[in-house]
Amino acid sequence: MTEPAYVTDTRTAYDTVADAYAEAARDALATSPWDRAMLGTFAELLGETGPVADLGCGPGQVTGHLASLGLDVFGVDLSPGMVSVARAAYPELRFEVGSMTALELEDGSLAGALAWYSLIHTPPERLPALVAELARVLAPGGRLLTAFQVGDERRHISQGYGHEVSFDAYRLQPDFVVDLFAAAGLTLEARLVREPREPEKVPQAYLLGRKPAQRPR
Repeated sequence: MTEPAYVTDTRTAYDTVADAYAEAARDALATSPWDRAMLGTFAELLGETGPVADLGCGPGQVTGHLASLGLDVFGVDLSPGMVSVARAAYPELRFEVGSMTALELEDGSLAGALAWYSLIHTPPERLPALVAELARVLAPGGRLLTAFQVGDERRHISQGYGHEVSFDAYRLQPDFVVDLFAAAGLTLEARLVREPREPEKVPQAYLLGRKPAQRPR
């Protein structure tokens, strides 16, 4: 099956900027208390319930942070360049090349999934299938945490981290993503929208959903 152009463009862009992106993102969590708070809550709720996947893990800094909080976490990214950088930076953790649209994971195999600014390169009309795929790999009672920029527009990115690139990013409305969760069978547990902090231009949203636990027969 032919790969959609947006997938190819996204992979190519992140392969191009992998090293520069990793350097720029290295201290991002240290300066973002909101990010640390949401990731910390996610980790505390999950505890030692099972494996967690950081989907769209990039250079692995968030994967490493979750591991430091005690989670059994591994990373998956579309970009081989990003995975190579992540493996070099965190050799004790597992990182795999893979697509969020077709995860090589069994049904119900994860206690948690993180989509940290990684839904944003998928056209909105394709997101229902993507979120359904994330819900598929969650065990009953498993949780999905996502973060994204708030808005309605598509942005074409031609310059990034000192390189010429060509790919799209989408800002999303929280209500739209909440509806995606519901359609995939996830119950919303928490929703936070915060105002932008420099150099951000728009509000940032965090949504935490949970797959209902199986009821005793």
